[in-house]
Formats: sequence, structure tokens, C-alpha cells
Amino acid sequence: MLSLLNTHNTYLKCKTTLIIQVSGLCLFAWLCQLAAHSVHSIIPGSVIGLGVLLVLLSCKWVPEKIVNQGSAWLIGDLLLFFIPPVVAMTKYKLILESYGAELIICMLLASTSVLLGTAFIVDKLFKFERQQRLNNITSQRLRAV
Repeated sequence: MLSLLNTHNTYLKCKTTLIIQVSGLCLFAWLCQLAAHSVHSIIPGSVIGLGVLLVLLSCKWVPEKIVNQGSAWLIGDLLLFFIPPVVAMTKYKLILESYGAELIICMLLASTSVLLGTAFIVDKLFKFERQQRLNNITSQRLRAV
């Protein structure tokens, strides 16, 4: 009974952490969008936010564990972010009838390039992270010997 209660508490803690991290990332993106809009930047706030977050994580001013679970969830469910363009496409049938083939080809090419670019970057980041962990484990074992 106690282990079941501990499992339930761990599950709730994990989900709460996920919600807080995703909310924090959304708030950060929204703040960066506001900043980009206020300075009339041609670069979207989300891109500025990614750059700022990359710098903060690289300089270790923001610990990785603060955004790790939320960012993994967002990357895992990235496909959900492609649903609004599909809904918009069904709303504008006249445009789709006139330029349907060109739009579909452009959307497929754009989606494919975004997915391939994202997959490439995520793969490189995971390999880098794995190498960092391997180096840390190796250095800890060498110190122990």
C-alpha cells in the first residue's frame, strides 16, 4: 500500500513538474515575443527566445534540469503544432481550389525541411549530451582510481 502511494506521489510530482516547465517555456516564448514586438524586430520572438535560452543553458546560468522534461515533451509532441495550419487550409477552400497543388507542394516541402532540420539538430544535441555524460563518468572513474 505504501509503495502504491509512493508511486502515485512520484507520478503526480512528475506531471506537475512537466506542467510547470512547459508553462515556463511558453511564458518565456511569450515574453520574448513581446520584446521582439516592442523593438520592432524582424526576427520572430520565438527565434530570439531560443537563442537566449541556448545562451543561458550554455553558460549554465539556467540549469538543464529546469527545462529538460518540458522541452522533451514539447519535442516529442511537436507534430501537434502542425494541426493549426491544416485547419486554416480547410477554412480557405477558394484559395485551395486555385492554388491547391502549389500550396500542398510548398507545405510538404516546408514541413519536410522543418522536420529534417529539427531531427538533425535534436540528434546532434542528444549525441553531444551523451558524449558529455560519458566524459563525466569517465573522469569520475579516473578520479576514483
